[in-house]
Amino acid sequence: MLVLRSIVLFVLAAIAEIGGAWLVWQGVREHRGWIWIGAGVIALGLYGFVATLQPDAHFGRILAAYGGVFVAGSLAWGMIADGYRPDRFDVIGALICLAGVAVIMYAPRG
Repeated sequence: MLVLRSIVLFVLAAIAEIGGAWLVWQGVREHRGWIWIGAGVIALGLYGFVATLQPDAHFGRILAAYGGVFVAGSLAWGMIADGYRPDRFDVIGALICLAGVAVIMYAPRG
């Protein structure tokens, strides 16, 4: 159950962080204005809060593992929000990153 909770929290963190960065991007680069930027800043703050809810107590481990979730999530976000088409190397790289997440977070420790 702890692994499932951890995965859900990683997904929520990715939505908040990637979504927040995307909103800021839209506000600045696509000239959508300060409301988009402000919403992005709020979402980025929510990301920081969600990360603290991870069941593991080690900040470095959580953030290191989250990096792999961020990589895969960013590609997925680009596909959904911007019509980005990842190539096979993008997919392979994302899978390697997710394998790293599994090793860092869920390997048995004694």
